[in-house]
Amino acid sequence: MPNIDHFSVGAPCWVDLWTSDVEGSRAFYAQLFGWEAMEPSEEFGGYFMFHRDGLPIAGGMGDMGPDMPANDTWKIYLSTDDIAGVAASLGAHGAEVQAPPMSVADLGQNMVFVDPTGAHLGAWQPGTFPGCSSLNEHGAPSWFELFTRDFAGALDFYRSVFSWKTEIEGDTDEFRYATLRDPDSGDQLAGVMDASAFLPEDVPAHWSVYWDVESVDAAVSRVNTLGGALVDGPTDTPYGRMATVTDPAGAMFKLRTPPA
Repeated sequence: MPNIDHFSVGAPCWVDLWTSDVEGSRAFYAQLFGWEAMEPSEEFGGYFMFHRDGLPIAGGMGDMGPDMPANDTWKIYLSTDDIAGVAASLGAHGAEVQAPPMSVADLGQNMVFVDPTGAHLGAWQPGTFPGCSSLNEHGAPSWFELFTRDFAGALDFYRSVFSWKTEIEGDTDEFRYATLRDPDSGDQLAGVMDASAFLPEDVPAHWSVYWDVESVDAAVSRVNTLGGALVDGPTDTPYGRMATVTDPAGAMFKLRTPPA
């Protein structure tokens, strides 16, 4: 896929890592995915980029002062053409703003919030920077997914605030799942899973990013060698072979080899 220069409104467009171990994380992901960890930017408070094939694929940030220690999570951002409007509508739809819209030079504007079901994520209004340079290639995001205990509420929220067009893929107690569809092409962009039956009580609703790898099993082995850990899998599914892992600092992410 060529370098992406535009994301549809509501589509996941960027991901970044809030890590308690900046140097360890930079080394881990560089070795796991073959990324290049760029130098932290003083202008942006130590924020840094991971590059894939010379282009931005993800971001990273360490502790933001003694009162804001990193919680070792990956965060996804949804693209918008009206971040002020998103911010204004969040409260009315049961969400909570954690960081209000902020300009990032001429790159764009970002904000961070918690959706009504308890999942943390961000919004990004692009300026000169649209987001991830590629999708669905080795070392690039392959899928984005929300696990929530309030399936209907989540869909209502994202349809209302981010103009999502959704399609129900399954509607049984065993498998209740919806996908976000690109309004122009109809392509699947992200998924929402009703996780009320299996999400542990101490685990909040959350978004996950799946990274495309040539071999999930080889990637899991590499994760272990580099000091990470296997959480679940690898498992064969109709959507490919998948596994859930953590980096050495505990940040969770998923690996996917799509079906042939």
